Amino acid sequence: MSDLITFPQDDVDAIVDARGMPCPIPVLKTRLEANRISHGQVLQVLSTDAGTRRDFRTFAEQTGHELIGEAEEEGVFCFWLRIQNC
Repeated sequence: MSDLITFPQDDVDAIVDARGMPCPIPVLKTRLEANRISHGQVLQVLSTDAGTRRDFRTFAEQTGHELIGEAEEEGVFCFWLRIQNC
């Protein structure tokens, strides 16, 4: 993914690899991991489900997590969320 290079990988605190998993599994796995990591940490999510573009924008709005980046290359969607735990 070309955009992965522009996001400092050292700043990613956790990764959810949901490639090959259909909706709603990528969001469910992300929710579990977001509950596990700390406020302010960055979660990277990988998915091959095209619907995740819409899903992760909605997920961020509903949960208060900040969607700080997204990229797509060769059918793999990548999202970066800054976790905002209340």
